[in-house]
Amino acid sequence: MSGAASQTPGQGAAIPEFKQVMGHPKPLWMLFMSEFWERFAFYGMRWALTLYIVAQFFDGDASGEAYAGRTYGAYLALVYATAIFGGYVADRVIGYQRSILLGAVIMSAGLFMIMLPNQQIFLLGLATIIVGNGLFKPNISSMVGQLYPQGDPRRDRGFTLFYMGINAGALIAPILTGWLAEQVFGTPQLQNYKAVFGAAGVGMLISLFWFWFGRRQLKGIGQPPEGGGSVMRVVYVAIAAIAAIPLVYLLMAKVGAVGLAWLLGILFVIVVGMLIVEAIREGAVQRDRGFAMLILFLFNVLFWMFFEQAGSSFNFLAQNIVDRDLFGAGGFVFPTGWFQSVNPVAIVIFAPIITAVWAFTSKKGFEPSIPRKFGLGLIGNALGFAVLMYALTSLVDEQANTIPFWPLVLCYVLQTLGELCLSPIGLSMVTKLAPLRLVGFAMGGWFLSVAIGNNLSGLLAGEISGAEGMTINSALDGFTFSFWLLVGAGVVLFLIAPLVNRLMHGVK
Repeated sequence: MSGAASQTPGQGAAIPEFKQVMGHPKPLWMLFMSEFWERFAFYGMRWALTLYIVAQFFDGDASGEAYAGRTYGAYLALVYATAIFGGYVADRVIGYQRSILLGAVIMSAGLFMIMLPNQQIFLLGLATIIVGNGLFKPNISSMVGQLYPQGDPRRDRGFTLFYMGINAGALIAPILTGWLAEQVFGTPQLQNYKAVFGAAGVGMLISLFWFWFGRRQLKGIGQPPEGGGSVMRVVYVAIAAIAAIPLVYLLMAKVGAVGLAWLLGILFVIVVGMLIVEAIREGAVQRDRGFAMLILFLFNVLFWMFFEQAGSSFNFLAQNIVDRDLFGAGGFVFPTGWFQSVNPVAIVIFAPIITAVWAFTSKKGFEPSIPRKFGLGLIGNALGFAVLMYALTSLVDEQANTIPFWPLVLCYVLQTLGELCLSPIGLSMVTKLAPLRLVGFAMGGWFLSVAIGNNLSGLLAGEISGAEGMTINSALDGFTFSFWLLVGAGVVLFLIAPLVNRLMHGVK
């Protein structure tokens, strides 16, 4: 493609002529490095959250696992739920670039706050991260879509490359911060979580400066909407964001995961209503596409409800039930946090392969449709749980009450294959199906569906751990439930795929 000017999705402005690097617009690589460092920050501290809560605030007692799981789920839910507001702010108030920069500043502050070993400051720091992420996360993803004209077949592949690149940060982060926590200081891990959170804060600062210096490449993409260039608008948004932090804190500390589930459900209904009203205004075709997008949002909720066991129940499984001693007694003990790198390693390995498969099948005329890719994602997620079910029934060491190392690793790999069939395709799908005036808002809606799934994941993790902590039987019951629900959802989506395709009116 030459990069000739055409219409920018969601902005209505001409796409500048970009230099092409490796077959894609040059700014794609700047955005991917900015997201690389943001994901480094996010995953660098994510693996430690539940373990830290139990160690710091429950003195290591397993009875704290259920609270930690619910807190983790609520945190992740709010991280993604606030994206709906960040998308709207970018669309209508200060533009994508300024939203990203402001979000990066706020997130950095929150990451350094959680270094302080006080429960209330810790929750307030998480609330600060949540607010900043709401301004950052949906808008950098939306800008990737704005680099390509409508109908450009490279857009799905661009999002998959973007997804692979950002997961390189997720790969490195747990390895580095896990090493800092367990090896560097020669002190108990509890004391070293400060180093984990501090390293994440430094990663977020790098992301901030990378985007600050690289944004000139965008040639106006993501600038404020017409009439929105005033610096005072940024000041007002910053004040509103700071005011929102105590509210988010209350949602985590007082409302809890169950109450949050109801609030997120109500918010989702409101968002759906706004998107449908806007889609209807744009005509029958856009109305149908809006309905197709929202159907896929619902299946996205189920995917993330089970996928995000990675940072909660899978963490406790790894710490307490998986045999992590790789070379026998006295050998190398695989750090718990390093399991969080299996997913990004698999993404880096398999994303180019999946991209090549989609390109090949597209060339031959039998590329799976978007809903069928989603169905494959759900089934891949389910297969990961099937491996754990097998391990917990047939591979338990009766003396040590542990399972081997490899089933959890294979579970992560299979879930990653499912993720690659669903998540980057979903990001691209939103930029194709959303009403043109609300692409950022619709991307926020996508992340809101992720938020609902993440909150449900915390509730499920709490049930798996129970009042006394995770056991082999409780893990088996929870993972069996997860497998059958995911398989059922995947089959249903394959069956209704022709209907969803008709609603999409030719969008591939």
